[in-house]
Amino acid sequence: MSKKHPVIAVTGSSGAGTTTVKVAFEHIFLREGVNPVVIEGDSYHKYDRAAMKVAMEEAGAAGNHSFSHFGPEANVFDKLEETFRTYGETGSCKRRYYLHSEEEAKPYDQKPGEFTPWEDIEAGTDLLFYEGLHGGIVTDTVDVAKHVDLLIGVVPIVNLEWIQKIFRDCEQRGYSTEAVTDTILRRMPDYVHYITPQFSRTDINFQRVPTVDTSNPFIARDIPTPDESFVVIRFKDPKKLDIDFPFLLSMLDDSFMSRRNTLVVPAGKMGFAMEIILAPIIENILENRNR
Repeated sequence: MSKKHPVIAVTGSSGAGTTTVKVAFEHIFLREGVNPVVIEGDSYHKYDRAAMKVAMEEAGAAGNHSFSHFGPEANVFDKLEETFRTYGETGSCKRRYYLHSEEEAKPYDQKPGEFTPWEDIEAGTDLLFYEGLHGGIVTDTVDVAKHVDLLIGVVPIVNLEWIQKIFRDCEQRGYSTEAVTDTILRRMPDYVHYITPQFSRTDINFQRVPTVDTSNPFIARDIPTPDESFVVIRFKDPKKLDIDFPFLLSMLDDSFMSRRNTLVVPAGKMGFAMEIILAPIIENILENRNR
């Protein structure tokens, strides 16, 4: 961890909704005049799209039917830890991009599914902002979480997470429900061992909970709307973060405390809640940085 060169990480599974938190941070950074270096979790996968397909086939042939992007075999966790550590110590690091689409790949004259080369980041950034699967990962050989100054988890209840993933992959990426279901099942061991434990290390968790029946996510016809959901916000150490619960309750209509460190808000207020919770924390981080 570093006061001079802070690292903020948002971690969550595929389909969890980490983009909502990313947008909230972007709004805060814009208002506060913060110049972040943005690190994407996909850039720390070990294989590009074509190589991952081959690696999965080889793993399956060898009897490993749970090989996935969630686990250590398909990622370079040591490189991610090095990035966080180096930035915290020096304010500099290297990064690359994973090119998801033709649109992203065109400026680099590369193909979708490839990585750009590693390059030094620009000088003079105020903080490092990471969004991806493994911002709080800890294994027998790496400890990424210890280098993070503020760790945010985004974790809908698992059935809702699956519904969101099924709809996204079917609607936006053209997969069948059966193919997405197979992916969910294949990832399950790594999800249990490498994704879920991160949410015990987070400073704040945002967990969306629907108030409609999601008991069978594989036949759901639509995603529960914000009006049909609440967000459970758990603070690991409210005193450390200087959380003002009376202020938050006064600002967020229909919100309530379910435990001494847990705030529940209507899901339609999720973006607003994120901004009023996170903005003072970012201000404190920057004040400590400038001292």
